[in-house]
Formats: sequence, C-alpha cells, structure tokens
Amino acid sequence: MRASLIQIAVDPDESVNSRRERAASLVVAQQGADLVVLPELWPVGAFAYTAFEDEAEPLNGPTHEVMAKAAADAGVWLHAGSFVERADDGTLYNTTLVFTPKGERAATYRKIHRFGFDKGEAVMMGAGDELVTLALPQTTLGLATCYDLRFPELFRGLVDAGSEVLVVAAGWPERRRAHWTLLAQARAVENQAYVLAVGSAGTHAGIQQAGHSIVVDPWGEVLAEAGADEEVLTVEFDPAKVATTREQFPALKDRRLGLAPPANLV
Repeated sequence: MRASLIQIAVDPDESVNSRRERAASLVVAQQGADLVVLPELWPVGAFAYTAFEDEAEPLNGPTHEVMAKAAADAGVWLHAGSFVERADDGTLYNTTLVFTPKGERAATYRKIHRFGFDKGEAVMMGAGDELVTLALPQTTLGLATCYDLRFPELFRGLVDAGSEVLVVAAGWPERRRAHWTLLAQARAVENQAYVLAVGSAGTHAGIQQAGHSIVVDPWGEVLAEAGADEEVLTVEFDPAKVATTREQFPALKDRRLGLAPPANLV
C-alpha cells in the first residue's frame, strides 16, 4: 500500500481559497497513491482561533467540494485533514472528511478531544462523540486528530473496532515536537498497528508548526519521517504486517483491563 502525507505549510499571507486550490493541486499530483492524507485545520490554521468563526463552513461547503473533486481527479482515497465545520445548530466542530477515489464522502469524524484547556478550540468548538473507522480495500483505517494522540483509550477503541492503520491529522507545535514522535511510536507499539501521523509546516497565528510527519510500523519502527518544511512524504507499507505482528507477539490477547472481566477475576 502506498500512502502520501502532504505536510502543507500554512502561510498567514495566503488566503484560505488559495490554499484550498493549492492543496487540491498537491492531492492531484499524488496519482498512483492508494491513500493521501492532509493535516489538521490546514485551511485556516490550527491555532488561528480568531479566524474560526469567519472561516467556518457547512459540511458540504467549499472544502468538501474542492477535496471531493481532488480525490476523484487523482483517483485516490483522500483523508482531507480537517476544517472548521459549522453545524446546522451553529456549533463549530473540528471535522475530518474522507473521500473515495470517485470523490464520494466515505467518512466524517468530529474531533473528540479539544485542545486549549480554558481557551481556543476547547471553548469555541463542540466535541465529537463517535469513534470512526473506515474499511479500504487493503486495510481498515481508524481516524484521530492531533490532541487525540495523547489519549490511548481512543486508539484502543479504534483497534477493537478493527483498525489496522491509525491516521492522525495534526497541527502540532514545534515546541512539543518530542512528544509528537514519542506518542506516535507509542500508539503504534501498544496497538500493534501502523500510525500515519501528518502535521503541518509554517506558522499558525504565530505558532511555529513541528512538521516532521511520521509513519510508524506495528513494531514501532519509523518507516519515514519528514523535515520541518512543506513536503510530501510518500511511503510504501504492507498492511499484512499488522496480523503477522499480532500473531508473533500476541500481547493484545493478554489484556485484563478495559474488557468485560473474566469470570475468575474478582
């Protein structure tokens, strides 16, 4: 399976419409890939809180339209990162869209864990409440967004639902880049799954982005890692390695917590 992670740069001097078109061009250039992934909130910037209200759009808005066409033009499965969605009731969400190679929407995920503590996304946006997986011809994806990476129970839930490839779209800051790499590898090792984690480059409201998108295999080996600037990170991997790893080292079968307790456990 071939995946292309588009580590797009967010430039505050570039309009959202211009960046949508540029992102679409980058997607179309990945013809031949099986899966293409964009980062979190790339249209506006993950830390550009003051722009969320003005740039919010309906689920079927401009980002949906442009990304659906790009997926169809490239003939790829497209995880279109996330954008600021305005729901019918006015609530804002950090929402991910995934499209088929025909440009049809196949999955929608609203970010469950909102970052910011008492400001920004945490107070401006609603929280999603559903784990989302998606079956591709080669494997099953589990969807997560940025701050979700710090919550292992979400990923264990995705694995319990059949995920073999955990896709994380992020706008991760440079000052916590060490955590980004560490957590991506930890989620891969503990779940014996691939992790495809794509961040953005550039700056969001003055916050330098970490970049360093990363692909980790089920043993925790880093298959590919980007630098700090805008680039497309392309990697080929074998989804069958998930089953092989779980058979050779069946740690997931030894779980004692988070499951219905055995009759002899008191």
